Amino acid sequence: MLEAQDLACWRGERPVFAGLSFTLPPGGALLLTGANGAGKSTLLRLLAGLLPAAEGRLLWRGEDVAADRVAHAARLRYLSHQDALKPSLSVAENLRFYARLWGGEVAPALDALGLGALSDLPGRVLSSGQKRRLALARLALAPAALWLLDEPTVGLDAASVARLGALLAEHRARGGAVIAATHLPLPLPDAGGLRL
Repeated sequence: MLEAQDLACWRGERPVFAGLSFTLPPGGALLLTGANGAGKSTLLRLLAGLLPAAEGRLLWRGEDVAADRVAHAARLRYLSHQDALKPSLSVAENLRFYARLWGGEVAPALDALGLGALSDLPGRVLSSGQKRRLALARLALAPAALWLLDEPTVGLDAASVARLGALLAEHRARGGAVIAATHLPLPLPDAGGLRL
């Protein structure tokens, strides 16, 4: 499904990583670990097409993703460590924005992360964990083959991590793949690991 071949990325004159290679099959999961500043978030941005690789290639089903960046963007969901919410919009309105872009139903996505009862609240009054759950609810809107997640469990309680685990399991069962940067254990059984 996804193959990285000898990827390298530089920040100014300093290499962030080099010679990075991996493959991710349908239904696969890869955990990116390492110290702060090791390049986990940078790698996710590179995989999302937001940063160019200094060296190497990224292939999707054998085709270079650089050949069609629009198609690559359409096949993935990238969730950074920033929640990207509008504080003046309600919970439902925030999610409705993404539903217009990708399709999908708002109510089931909210329910998947336990946010149905909060749908009318403005984003500004949510706790940090509730904001994170709202950001994660975007994953439940419409199918995308590849999920790129940067510290997805930050601020989540145990019940919310379990909801995320169910969402991840369902995605993988449909043949979707997940790459997640994390410092904490994630509910991704049988995930491969890449330490940066």
